[in-house]
Amino acid sequence: MWSRRTTKPVITCLKTLLIVYSFVFWITGAILLAVGVWGKLMLGPYISLIADNSTNAPYVLIGTGTVIIVFGLFGCFATCRGSPWMLKLYAMFLSLVFLAELVAGISGFVFRHEIKGTFRRTYSDAVKYYNAEDEASRAVDELQRKLRCCGVYNYTSWFESVYYPSNGIPASCCFNSTDCNQQDLRNATVAPSKVYHQGCFELVTSFMETNMAIIAGVTFGIAFSQLIGMLLACCLSRIITANQYEMV
Repeated sequence: MWSRRTTKPVITCLKTLLIVYSFVFWITGAILLAVGVWGKLMLGPYISLIADNSTNAPYVLIGTGTVIIVFGLFGCFATCRGSPWMLKLYAMFLSLVFLAELVAGISGFVFRHEIKGTFRRTYSDAVKYYNAEDEASRAVDELQRKLRCCGVYNYTSWFESVYYPSNGIPASCCFNSTDCNQQDLRNATVAPSKVYHQGCFELVTSFMETNMAIIAGVTFGIAFSQLIGMLLACCLSRIITANQYEMV
């Protein structure tokens, strides 16, 4: 058994480390909350192109971020109080976050091909039933302008759209909007010289494939960082309990 004189500096050191960790954990929650709100406000149309139905992903991020913020503050409070049962509760929460992030990371990596298939199907439907007015159509236009692409695989995807017979290829496909009129876009011979040739599906999926390893690495890195907090909380709780340490 360590003496009180030896134990007190150890506990102080562990408390300092755990408070720093909890602060970083709190910042992570704030970032998730901000990303969730931003995703809901700014990426709603794009998300509708990836999911068959309206996805709850932004709400999941908002909820997760809020919970992490609350428990991050709880971790700081439990550390300052030096309460063993609070520290154990904090460690239990970190273990749940670790498992959830691990499952999410593995699922995203394993089912990436299903995500690509869903995107192909929903984007093809958005192109086929494009009307330039609904949310999906506006998302298609925005995607084509920003990525400088046209159609699912190329501009010929628009030939099967209900929009094409009357209006031609959408103007969002044009690489020069000042030299692109509806008459040209309805002409299958002239239109190819006015629009982008690369399809949007290839651009989006190649980006996903290129960055999947990075995304998975970051996810697993964040997940395993929870083990540090769990270890610190458990060690501090055990030492305080064993030595009956109390804050003065």
